[in-house]
This record gives sequence, structure tokens and C-alpha cells, in this order.
Amino acid sequence: MAKNKLAKFAEMKILTNVFQPTHEEVFRTDYKLKGKWGEQVFGNHHPIVLEVGCGKGEYSVGLGELYPEKNFIGLDIKGARMWTGAKAALEKGMQNVIFLRTHAEVLESIFAPGEISEIWITFPDPQMAKARKRLTGTRFLSLYKKLMKENGLIHLKTDSPFLYQYTAELIKRNQLPVNVNTDDLYGSGIEDKILGIKTFYEQQWLSRGKTIKYLQFSLAGSDQLVEPDIDIEKDDYHSEARFMAKQLKIENEKRHGLER
Repeated sequence: MAKNKLAKFAEMKILTNVFQPTHEEVFRTDYKLKGKWGEQVFGNHHPIVLEVGCGKGEYSVGLGELYPEKNFIGLDIKGARMWTGAKAALEKGMQNVIFLRTHAEVLESIFAPGEISEIWITFPDPQMAKARKRLTGTRFLSLYKKLMKENGLIHLKTDSPFLYQYTAELIKRNQLPVNVNTDDLYGSGIEDKILGIKTFYEQQWLSRGKTIKYLQFSLAGSDQLVEPDIDIEKDDYHSEARFMAKQLKIENEKRHGLER
């Protein structure tokens, strides 16, 4: 492990806006702050917005700046990435943005029913092989519903045609209320101040000519969610790390070819 990554992990332990529950604190038990995030952490009763899979935290920080009347929690399991957003929020003196390092699967141990007002899911792995792992699949949507206020909003931003179509079909199959549905966010003409926030990965996708898809919907009236019964063509989605590794391999092969 690189030294700078080790340093970030060490600093994460002392950052005042980072919470890292242990396995024992969340496995089949309630976390000490469950139902108390507003009162004990933020010191207010403002709406709480959760970003699932926050990565470097650009969205949590950006949204926190745009909406000081809301509280934001960025959740991810990758601490070295999360460090970037946590440091930025502290340096900006933000009191309405914190970060939570844990798995999304244990959300029910961490948040009480109705504690979350909105959920953002920004550029997740589409998990094309396993619907159970998709952050917009029935498993996770059913989990979110237990924690969200009635008519709470879910936002999905993705560059993956597969995940976008899958989620759109799931919404249609379950007759969920939709506010926004576009397969080309920046070419749609939608005017919204949130469009100015772009994650590191989003900027990478845009630079390669990919279009960004966006869905805004709620789980109102969804008692028993079912998976869409449709075949969806898999796309060429790959993580930034795999893309960079592939590019490095190509560059090395070119360089070695020139040297021969």
C-alpha cells in the first residue's frame, strides 16, 4: 500500500467530520447514532441527504455548498477516496457535510425509518452480472424505502447505458413516480444549479464523449418491488482504475514498439 494512502487512513481516524463504525457496531445491531444524526451530529433538524457511493465526495461537498439548509452524508467504503471530500469540507468550514465509511448493506443499522429525505447515487458500478449488487436494484431500493421519508427523492447519475436502462425499466415495471428522466443530461436543456457539480469520474466520462444519464424518482406507493423482466444489452462500462491501467498498458506497448 502506498505511503500516501496509509497517511490518509491514519488521518481519517482523527478527522472530526468522518465516522467509521466498526463491524461490531453495525452488524445485527443499531449504531449509536441511529435516529440521532440531526440532533447529535449536525445540531439541527434539517433534512438529511445521503450520497451512496460518494467516492471522493465532490457531490456531497458541492451539494452542501448549494444547499446550506440541508445536511449531507457521503457514504463509501473506500477511505482513501473519501479523505479528499472530508478534507475539503473541513477546510471550507462546512458544518452540514460529513462522511460515513461503511458498507451500504448495513444502512438499516445506521439510520432510523424516515431519517433520510433524499438519496444520491452518483456513477456507481452497474454490476451488470449481479442485480443483487446494483445500487438501484430491488434489494437496495427496498432498503432505502425503509429509511426515507414519504415521497423522498432518489437521484441517479450514470454514464452506463445498461444501468440507466435497467433502472428506467424497473421504475416503469413498478409504476414509480418519475420527475426527471434523460439519457443526455447536459444536452437536455435542463436548467438546474446542481449541473455545475461534476465528480472526478464524471469529468473523465465527459472528456471521452460519453453522455450522462439522470433519473429522479421516488418510491412512493411501492409495497413489493419486482425486477424488470427484460433483456438489456451490456455496455462497455469499466472503472476509472481499469481504464487507466488499460491506457498505461497501451502506452507501454507503443513505447516498447518504438524502442525495438
